[in-house]
Amino acid sequence: MDLSAITKHSALHAKPSGLLLQYGTAGFRMKAEHLDHIMFRMGLLAVLRSKQTKSTIGVMVTASHNPEEDNGVKLVDPLGEMLAPSWEEHATYLANAEEEDMQRVLIDISEKEAVDLQQDAFVVIGRDTRPSSEKFSQSVIDGVTVLGGQVHDYGLLTTPQLHYMVCCRNTSGQYGMATIEGYYQKLSKAFVELTKQASCSGDEYRSLKVDCANGIGALKLKEMEHYFSQGLSVQLFNDGTKGKLNHLCGADFVKSHQKPPQGMEIKFNERCCSFDGDADRIVYYYCDADGHFHLIDGDKIATLISSFLKELLLEIGENLNVGVVQTAYANGSSTRYLEEVMKVPVYCTKTGVKHLHHKAQEFDVGVYFEANGHGTALFSKAVEDKINQLARELEDKKGKAAKILRNIIDLFNQVADRKVISTTDAERQAVTPPGLQEAINDLVKKYRLSRAFVRPSGTEDVIRVYAEADSQESADSLAHEVSLAVFDLAGGTGERPQPGF
Repeated sequence: MDLSAITKHSALHAKPSGLLLQYGTAGFRMKAEHLDHIMFRMGLLAVLRSKQTKSTIGVMVTASHNPEEDNGVKLVDPLGEMLAPSWEEHATYLANAEEEDMQRVLIDISEKEAVDLQQDAFVVIGRDTRPSSEKFSQSVIDGVTVLGGQVHDYGLLTTPQLHYMVCCRNTSGQYGMATIEGYYQKLSKAFVELTKQASCSGDEYRSLKVDCANGIGALKLKEMEHYFSQGLSVQLFNDGTKGKLNHLCGADFVKSHQKPPQGMEIKFNERCCSFDGDADRIVYYYCDADGHFHLIDGDKIATLISSFLKELLLEIGENLNVGVVQTAYANGSSTRYLEEVMKVPVYCTKTGVKHLHHKAQEFDVGVYFEANGHGTALFSKAVEDKINQLARELEDKKGKAAKILRNIIDLFNQVADRKVISTTDAERQAVTPPGLQEAINDLVKKYRLSRAFVRPSGTEDVIRVYAEADSQESADSLAHEVSLAVFDLAGGTGERPQPGF
């Protein structure tokens, strides 16, 4: 490790004085002007992680659903998973080191993790479409190369695509080809095979309106469209040709505001969906004959997937350990439906895909989705083969899907920007400030089928206030009252929270 070269290059990516950052649920995120030193240092850390694991490590430059002026970075572990928790601590340690301490911190991490500094290192990089992302990718490359690591810059990628590339490279191609074409071929083939199992009302040609959040999803979906063009017509909205990234559009906007994105008119019976800025979230929606908006968020997606998989597994006749993993943000109605009607065990973890994924791996079949649209289903290869065989023999699920959707009440969350609050019990109970949890408990008692909680965001400098009840009006009222309690007890500044968004 050439410490003098590291010192020289680090000075070109100097840390702003007094700035302290935490590697959160999705890496580092904040205003782009403060992140150059973080990008360089995460290039350094990726090399150390690659040397330690003897594997390819990924670095994704993105701030996902955050505003366009923000940016961020996260590391991807060898099997396409989130960075190991112990290395998140190293990331925070390295990010906050003063310039004069950089050499010592790198040596500390290397010694603690028994990193063989003579081991080769390989890092792959992807970025979203933010104006700052190309420059930041170069800062990451600078960090990788100064430690002697090899690098492959994929350029513009969705976050799932970078995770895919890392997994492919570390499984010697068994998972797929580590190319854009390999990604498109693998996913389009699976999509085409899956849609053969479902009939379509009217003609057999399917159409879909896609809100791309003015982000990377638009570019990549355009490239991918011809791979499944025989069975699907895709119409893109918010494709980046005009409008700002994530502004009045995208999965987070649609989920939070319970309405279509700007620039998309929805007619009865049209299928619609929204990505977020880096295309690792998706939510679906439609309008009924009366023009009412219906959202199929992560909770409903998880319910549909788990019920479908459960029926397939029952047909197999094997006793498999099945579980659905949610966060405290999950719609309580979906939890009750899964447990009481579907008889599927539900488990709660802290917010963040990495926590859900880790828990889902404990089961033969694990389904996890956050309400915002992050999620998937995990099952063993043996189970996968049997499911694929049986799925081709089962009848259309559309009638059952409609019934499930009618049994899950639409509820929602609101956000308030307040002082930091600490929590426990998978973020469902407030520990500080004193008296806040008691106040929330008293407010919840006023409403039927209600619950509420607050927690600090893992990706933005805000406090999130969640409330649900048996009606939209009651949920609105409870959310407002809890927001007022947060304002009063946690030192709120500015105007008091007002009803509504």
